[in-house]
Amino acid sequence: MQCNNETEMLYTRGCRCRRQPAGETACYEVPSCQKLATFDWLKGIHNAALPKDIVEVRFKNTRKAYFKNVYELLLQKGDIVAVEASPGHDIGVVSLTGDIVMLQMMRNGLWWDKYDYKKVYRKVKGSDVEKWSEAIALEHEFMIRSRQLAAKLQLNMKIGDVEVQGDKTKAIFYYIAEERVDFRKLIKVLADEFSVRIEMRQIGVRQEAGRIGGVGMCGRELCCAQWLCSFASVSTSAARYQALAINQQKLSGQCGKLKCCLNYELACYLDAQKDFPQTFDVLEVKEGTAFHHKTDIFKRIMWYNFDKSSMENLIAVPVDRVKEILEQNKKGVKAETLVSDDSFAQLKSVAVKEPEFTSAAGEDSITRFDKRNRSQPHHSRSKKRAKSPPQDGGSGGDDSAKASGVSPAKPSTTTNNNAKQSEHASPKHHPAGKKP
Repeated sequence: MQCNNETEMLYTRGCRCRRQPAGETACYEVPSCQKLATFDWLKGIHNAALPKDIVEVRFKNTRKAYFKNVYELLLQKGDIVAVEASPGHDIGVVSLTGDIVMLQMMRNGLWWDKYDYKKVYRKVKGSDVEKWSEAIALEHEFMIRSRQLAAKLQLNMKIGDVEVQGDKTKAIFYYIAEERVDFRKLIKVLADEFSVRIEMRQIGVRQEAGRIGGVGMCGRELCCAQWLCSFASVSTSAARYQALAINQQKLSGQCGKLKCCLNYELACYLDAQKDFPQTFDVLEVKEGTAFHHKTDIFKRIMWYNFDKSSMENLIAVPVDRVKEILEQNKKGVKAETLVSDDSFAQLKSVAVKEPEFTSAAGEDSITRFDKRNRSQPHHSRSKKRAKSPPQDGGSGGDDSAKASGVSPAKPSTTTNNNAKQSEHASPKHHPAGKKP
């Protein structure tokens, strides 16, 4: 992508390349323009037991790999290097160096002493950058054309991204498919069309969201595109433990699956309600049978009422009081009241507010925040009526009559048609706000 300055070009890998006056092209990394960035919190700390020649190199979007610096180059984070590929070579950006690379490998389930490393050839030269930029420019064209060919062959798959190798000898097509797809014929057609080696990689919808990126409901960049490397399974039970409404539309992310952030605070909720009684247990008191409707987990309060099908007249009961009532019910004794004196003092200290229950219908309307277009509000019109001076035959006579305690005289009626026409033709003789 060309920038405003003719001597400067910005590529999609988060790197900025500038052409020097001598004709050579120098590249450097833009730290904010990358995905799955890792902070090197072990910088300056060395462990003699770990190898020092392993570096992590990132490529397009979320793809990363580990290489060995066999030529002992002075590499640091942000350097653009040419690395070994199969076949040919590829261009990537060094994302980590030092001891933290080993910890990152173990985090991803890889063992540094058993990994099959490829080599780091060199830091990029001007000719490498020129070829790399040409490869990047081909990716969008390859993706559009491959989608057309897949639709023509009636393959049930979605090609979401294409990555062309830095030397333009190979293209990786990332696709999504619900079922197994026989794409052998598609590979032959793509190889004839583009004259490069074709590799197909199947990814899930979460991996696709991480590669494409986006902004979540929280207003921040998607976790899968920013830092989340592994995807743990998320179930609706995580929402139930956190007392969230099971609304598929609100609990789903941009990938269509349940949000990964449902697991972030799940352990805190599970730990907080370890000693909570079961919500389906009813409380037997002398006033009647109380049914559970809602739980405030961190305030340790459960809400009950005496109507199972209604949400009105909810009573806040501390968890300790609920357990006490259940113990009495097991002995066949009904409690005096739901809330005792001790529990009432506990509720007063917590400042409990009765929950408000609203329907979710209509909350997702795109016009729900629009203001009503009123040319003149009702209250302003009433103020104008009150401030308007009385006119001839208007309300001024009525007000003076009311002030003197005498009822106003009724206007005489006439059967003259001319008089009726004059009344309709001159409405200004009638009191303000009243119809003629």
